[in-house]
Parts: sequence; C-alpha cells; structure tokens
Amino acid sequence: MKQSILTAIFFNVSILGFSQTAEQSKAIDSYIKDVIKINEIPGMAVGIVKNDKVTFQQYYGRENLESDKKVDSKSMFRIYSNTKLVANIGLFKLIEEGKLSVDDKISKFIGNMPKDWQNIQVKNLLSHSSGLPDMADVKDFSEKATHSEVISRLSKEKNEFEAGDHYRYNQTNYLLITMIIEKITGKTFEEYILENQFPDSHNQVVFSSNSIEKIPNRVGKYNYNPEKKQYEKLTSIDGVRSHSANGLAVTLPAFLQWSIHFSKNDFVKPETKKMMWKPFHYKNNDWEFGHGWEITDNNNTKSYGFSGGNVSAYSIFPDKNLAIVVMYNANKGFPVMYQMVNHIAGIIDKNLMNPYMLAEEITIAEPFVHPNLKKEIYGYRIENDQLIFSYQYPENSSTEFIKNISVAGTFNNWNMNDPSYQMTPKKDNVFEVVLPKSQFEKGKTYGFKFVMNKNGWLTIPYNAANTDGTQDNNLVLKID
Repeated sequence: MKQSILTAIFFNVSILGFSQTAEQSKAIDSYIKDVIKINEIPGMAVGIVKNDKVTFQQYYGRENLESDKKVDSKSMFRIYSNTKLVANIGLFKLIEEGKLSVDDKISKFIGNMPKDWQNIQVKNLLSHSSGLPDMADVKDFSEKATHSEVISRLSKEKNEFEAGDHYRYNQTNYLLITMIIEKITGKTFEEYILENQFPDSHNQVVFSSNSIEKIPNRVGKYNYNPEKKQYEKLTSIDGVRSHSANGLAVTLPAFLQWSIHFSKNDFVKPETKKMMWKPFHYKNNDWEFGHGWEITDNNNTKSYGFSGGNVSAYSIFPDKNLAIVVMYNANKGFPVMYQMVNHIAGIIDKNLMNPYMLAEEITIAEPFVHPNLKKEIYGYRIENDQLIFSYQYPENSSTEFIKNISVAGTFNNWNMNDPSYQMTPKKDNVFEVVLPKSQFEKGKTYGFKFVMNKNGWLTIPYNAANTDGTQDNNLVLKID
C-alpha cells in the first residue's frame, strides 16, 4: 500500500511532541484543513479548552451548500446526540440536590407507565440498558405527538430485553429523562437546560429537532448519496419529543464556555461527575459505558464524551484539564469526528494518541487519497513452507503505544489472545508472525483479521482483494 502521501499529511507532524502553543495551533490547523480536503467537508468548527481557557478556536468553509455564508462564531451547529450530555448533566444536578436517585424507578415520576416499564430504573435510561422499544424505530408518530401519545404508541411494542441486561442505544430513554426533569422542576426541559447551563449564551443556543425549520445562523446537515455522487440536505422532523436526545444547536464559543463551566464544577460537583462517569455494570456483556457518557482509554488516560449525528464530537480529559469540540455539517466518506478528536489530542500530548484510532484514520482516508490503488492480496504471504501474517502500521508513525498486534480468525476460534498468533515487530513498522503452512488445510478458506491492543479490530484496507464480502468484511486466506 502506498502510504507516503497520507503519512505526510497526517502523521509526521503528530509524533513531534510540540511544546509551544503556537506550534501546536499551526499543526492542528494544518491537520484540520487536510481532513476537510480529503473528506470534502463543506463546513466545520473546532475548539480546544486547556486549563479552563480557550486555546484554539477556528472556523472553516460554509454553513450551508445553498449559500456562500462562511462558518463563523455565530454559526450554530446542531450537535445531535451530543445533546444527551446536557440532558445528563441536568438530571444529575437534580440527583445532586437529592430530588431523585439513579436507583429510583421511573414510575415514581411518570404516571400511567405500561406494565412492562414499571420496574425500569433511572440508571437504565442513562446507561442505555432499559430494553424499551426505541421510538426512533417507530415511524408513525406525528410531528406534534405529545409525550403521553408517544408512550401509548410504544406500549404496543414488546420490550427488547430485561432492564440491565446489556447496552443498546435507545432514544426513548431520553424522552423519559425529559419527562422526569419536567416533573421535578415544573419547567420545560428547554427552559431548565438553558437557565442552568447556558445562561449567558443568548442567541447562541436553540433547541429544534426539525431539520427544515428556518433558524438564523443554524448550520444545515447533509448526507452524501454515493449513487448520485452529491450531498442531500437532511429533512427529518422529529418533534419536541427528541429535543433532549438530538435537538441542541450551539455556536462554538457557547459550547466552549459550557465546557469551561463544566470543568470548573459550576454545573455539578466533582463527586457527581464521578457518578456520571462510573461504568455501568451490564449483566451480560462487558461494554464500558458510563451513566450517559462514553468512556475511552487513551494509553491509561481516561476521557469522557459523546458524538452526535456523525457530525459532532465532544471529549474531555479530566486528568489533563483538556477538552476538544469538533462540529461539521457533512463528510463524503466515513464519519471522522472520533479520529479527529484522537489526532488533535495526540498533537497536544503524544501520550493521548491512540494508535488504533490512528491506524483507522489512515485506512478510512485511503480511498480518497489513492482512489485507483490496485486490488491485491493483503495480510499474508507464503514463502516456501511458511505462512507469514504481516501487518504494517503507518510509516514514520510511532509504535510506542502499541502493546501487541495479533491475528484472529476461523483457524483459532477468533481468539485474539492466542499466543501462537501474537505478532512481533520488524523494521519499518511491520508486525509479523510465522507459522508452518502445514498447519492449514489445503483448499480450505479461512477468515481472519488483525487486532491491536487486544480490542481494536482493524478495518480492512479498501484495496484488499482477499475479502469475504460479508458485513464484517473479513480477510481470507487459502492455501492451494
């Protein structure tokens, strides 16, 4: 694979460990411009808070494809499911005040609950372990359906699983969080959030889950249609019921000030944050997710955040007193918000660079940088009586935080911990493991993938000829 152009764009700058803010800002700005160019992103805003001060705040491109209006400090990006973070903080403020508990049953606050909903607890809503029917899957709501009408309609559907069993992302959870907040406070959800979290952000914040509602300075979202090879503007209308789940639009300055207030404990106390960020214990899987917050391990440094609509991401690194905001309005390929947060964090502090996310970034970008790469057998070669599995990490990039790379497949029951398939580093960032060819049956097809640091299943490069065509797009090997 020809990685030289991508390496020059994405990776050389990231391993230098800049120490001066001016150099960091220049490197981050250059990186963002490359991402925008590669992914054909129409408009973007990126901000960084370090030690409770805004250290980076930049705007790129256009608000909407229908006009030439530039993205600026007044542009309000709809952050979609990142809205859930402000809902979580609003709810935990009430928990902090002793007005409810995560262990309370939702029926304590919401009347006329369906029988199968009675024993669901507040913590099940926050951890997406409620098992409730997801209102996003039901398409026959009217735009102005009341909360009670939504619940009445959903009550006709069966619960998916027992509360607490496992994680399943679910929008109904946040309708119920809205109802609990409104019951306790006597205010609308929007009033409560704006008064308590955005008191100084007049005309910089708005709640609307109507994508076609005309709101001054609100940035439109677009989805790319690969068949027509063009962007199409989102036209969904979700109604007030979705405000706490996906309705917030906010300017970058207001978002950054919100982050500063949150970091300084102006919204909730440190002890309350620990409650939010405590991993929920699911009965039947080991998914690491807090009470409304994603948890990420960046080389033993925890970060907490969320993303929204594949066009926004927020991440806070409490131990580093660092927070990053990324908001944009479309991208031609795979969503890039998580990779951007990871990369920007790595420019600021190399210890925050996740090597798996970095590898994913180059794989995702490859089709746009090298669209005409020849299809070829990838991931293994045969030399005499030996089968050699081989994986190359991006050239000139640091492998300091790669603890291990392994091969998992049908030949070892997809066991990433199998010591026989642990790879060893060679020169030029190549990892290999050599096995006897006789260990594999002639004419039989085996599926496999590479796994980094025991939990990162690496995406297959688009130019790999040996894939199985399934949804997982596994690599395959066959010995003739």
